[in-house]
Amino acid sequence: MTPERFQKIKEVLFKRQMDLTVILDNIHKPHNFNAIVRTCDAVGVQDIQYIPVTKGYRQLNYYAKGSQKWVEAHKFEDFPSCAKTFQDQGYQLLAAHFSDQAIDYRKVDYTKPTAIVMGTELKGISDQTAKIVDKHIVVPMQGMVASLNVSVASAVILFEAQKQRLKAGMYNTRSMPDKRYDKLLFEWSYPRIARMYREKNQPYPELDDDGYFLET
Repeated sequence: MTPERFQKIKEVLFKRQMDLTVILDNIHKPHNFNAIVRTCDAVGVQDIQYIPVTKGYRQLNYYAKGSQKWVEAHKFEDFPSCAKTFQDQGYQLLAAHFSDQAIDYRKVDYTKPTAIVMGTELKGISDQTAKIVDKHIVVPMQGMVASLNVSVASAVILFEAQKQRLKAGMYNTRSMPDKRYDKLLFEWSYPRIARMYREKNQPYPELDDDGYFLET
């Protein structure tokens, strides 16, 4: 671990947007799932939520590789329970969905606590999900195709959220709580050592400002 690498990790954790998340409702293609995770990391989303498919497709597993090492995925059994968790915390739930009530994705205030809901690759969100979310949003199309790939649509919406939050200065203040910040800082910096301490059920050692172990 070099001091430069340590400072990069600190910078990334500092900018994580803890009140911005994505809910993947029955996304079943691994390449789409992984692409969305990669975008989440790029815009500073630390946590995503997913409801796995239960019929017709192979169970989607979340492997800790690539960008998935930096973004944490939380599994829910169904969308209503996931939605309630975030609505009870004051999040607005925005679903990418074509409907009479749908609005341009750029006309939303993403500086509010926000969960972006993306549905299945073929059918989008279910009728039940459409009734539960707070708003439907769409990415306007000017060509012959009617919609974007789910991972591309996710990226377009997430970068709009990033744009608004950058303008509001939300990346200039750390929103991640101290306890989680310290935990992830050690685990990202020293993953193998962190695993050893977890196996022994021992607290992580403290690090100095350059990422070196403090003498005890």
